[in-house]
Amino acid sequence: MDHSHHPGATEPPFWRTRLGTVLIMLAVIGTFYVVREHYGHLSQALPYLILLLCPLMHLFGHNHGGHSHSGSSAVSKDDDRT
Repeated sequence: MDHSHHPGATEPPFWRTRLGTVLIMLAVIGTFYVVREHYGHLSQALPYLILLLCPLMHLFGHNHGGHSHSGSSAVSKDDDRT
């Protein structure tokens, strides 16, 4: 019989482990230095990235505002008018 797992004990998520924390810190430090070294290139592309963000927000932002476009509600509205 295996007694290593307790009924209430769960493993912490990866980002809370020591290895996860170290990897996240290394990724943040690496990203900082890459952005710092290539800031001239990134600043030239920033207006285009902002313009690209507009259609992406339009495509992926719909149906997340609390309104739904289900077929059952459209049928019930049509039935109420007649």
